[in-house]
Amino acid sequence: MDSGDHHPLVVLARKAIEARLTGKPLPKQEDYPDQGPPSGTFVSLKKGGQLRGCIGTLGSVQDSLVQEVMENAVSAATRDPRFRPLTLEELNEVNISVDVLGVPEPAAGPEDLDPRRYGVIVQCGFRKGVLLPDLPGITTAEEQIRLARMKAAIGPEEPVDLQRFEVKRYY
Repeated sequence: MDSGDHHPLVVLARKAIEARLTGKPLPKQEDYPDQGPPSGTFVSLKKGGQLRGCIGTLGSVQDSLVQEVMENAVSAATRDPRFRPLTLEELNEVNISVDVLGVPEPAAGPEDLDPRRYGVIVQCGFRKGVLLPDLPGITTAEEQIRLARMKAAIGPEEPVDLQRFEVKRYY
């Protein structure tokens, strides 16, 4: 894939995955200056239009946005428990997107959500389900909440705390 057509954070994610799969050193942080302040990120991998891996953090865990993207990219490719690890041969068949998360804020209910604009965090005790915004096929806040509940094994009748967040998505 031509890196000139992609945002620098997406290029970084691809290079980090390639480095990990080939045993080479990860890209140098100084090669990606001024990408933004530390933040939570999600890195999503799709192959043939189907999800192939997605791992992220709701808030910054690393010292920089560049480091956060690299860690989540490698995790999405090699540690998403829903998928077998990505192979080097598959890497050129994978489309990568990087979501940089805004700060989550409380949401009173579905009326405070718009699945095209906001991601959702659904929490009941220690169980937490997260769904990114603007996902294909998710058109209502109720569907978004239902899917986030399922991801966290939270039953439909259990009380939950809701939060919403916006993202900047890069391809």
